[in-house]
Amino acid sequence: MTITTTDPTIAVIPDQPAGSEADAGATPVLSEELARGLVAQAKAEGLSLTGPGGMLGKLTKMVLETALEAELTAHLGYEAHDPAGRNGGNSRNGSRTKTVVTEIGPVEIDVPRDRDGSFTPAIVAKRQRRLDGVEDLVISLVAKGLTTGEVQAHLAEVYGTEVSRQTISTITDRILEGMEAWRARPLDTVYAVVFLDAIVVKIRDGQVANRPVYAAIGVTADGERDILGLWAGTGGEGAKHWQLVLTDLKNRGVADVLILVCDGLTGLPDAVAQVWPATIVQTCIVHLLRNSFRYASTKDWPALAKDLKPVYTAPTEAAALDQFAEFSAVWEKKYPAIIRLWENAWAEFVPFLRFDTEIRTVICSTNAIESLNSRFRRSVKARGHFPNEQAALKHLYLTVISLDPTGRGRQKWMIRWKAPLNAFDLAFDGRLSAGRK
Repeated sequence: MTITTTDPTIAVIPDQPAGSEADAGATPVLSEELARGLVAQAKAEGLSLTGPGGMLGKLTKMVLETALEAELTAHLGYEAHDPAGRNGGNSRNGSRTKTVVTEIGPVEIDVPRDRDGSFTPAIVAKRQRRLDGVEDLVISLVAKGLTTGEVQAHLAEVYGTEVSRQTISTITDRILEGMEAWRARPLDTVYAVVFLDAIVVKIRDGQVANRPVYAAIGVTADGERDILGLWAGTGGEGAKHWQLVLTDLKNRGVADVLILVCDGLTGLPDAVAQVWPATIVQTCIVHLLRNSFRYASTKDWPALAKDLKPVYTAPTEAAALDQFAEFSAVWEKKYPAIIRLWENAWAEFVPFLRFDTEIRTVICSTNAIESLNSRFRRSVKARGHFPNEQAALKHLYLTVISLDPTGRGRQKWMIRWKAPLNAFDLAFDGRLSAGRK
């Protein structure tokens, strides 16, 4: 198939006059008549739009080769066959054929060369075998939980492209530098709330073992949700481990956190007191309820939930103590472990009872981070286990950067936080205002 602009069915977009939409910054678009003309020409010649030998492949070949020729013209300073290039010291020297993997499949192109070998094309660089769109596609598929084998099969089935598993791993390895930069990036000075929780992944370190990977989500003074980092643990973390994590956040610029919400992580309150003395540590109420139900028979869950609700919705700590006493009188004999659970967590359970409904609503659960962990679990489910800690962190980071591509989730989140942020500012004597941009 030869694509030319002499075909009467193909319309070329005329130059836009000054002051037109294109001149005003509007995004250039292809003419609909041009697209219709190409489709009509493909049908007339019996070509498919996609697949090997399809119109899109030929069009991609033409566009890439035209762009490469334009780059060589700019490099040499004269057009092909222009007498001005004679005896200029460098000249065109034919072309070489290479196959590049694109989002529509493999495309064979002719790359022009110059005589002294100084031409370095940008659109398809030397030794480049994949266009950027393919690498973005591979990263997106891995982030959604596909294994390297599944990505390989998907590319072969849908795009007719053969990409080895090692190549797929190499593509995703290229984000490691970005991951480390992301994990070390500067953070805001003040966060209204930091949610901290873990997901358990299987990592082979001599033998396959369950390892926690901790994630932190911060709510900024402007109501934005920010994933602050990922940290791999061993499962036996105590105050020393948490002090290292919190010190990392502090060294990256976090001077103050109003409330830190977690799930009863051992040693964390002591570490928080060392790093941010004014920070309140709050136990996640949802986690506390779930842990309570684990000790109880399923048939008793509705009654337990009903009797526990007055405890965590009490207007004051004193009222909560009275309600808990009533709860204990009913359930302690049957489920003493539930009573001990709440008694041990009481110091980190009661802080949010000091605040009004707006603040209670957003800190009584770690729904924000549980949503993130849900995406993590979905992504790692098909993987079985990771060969090492870095591979696990890389995979979770890929999931992070694939979240909320449209930005709509962030917008909804910010709207929901407007009222609580005003309440935070009043309750914490302007500490939050100090962190506003």
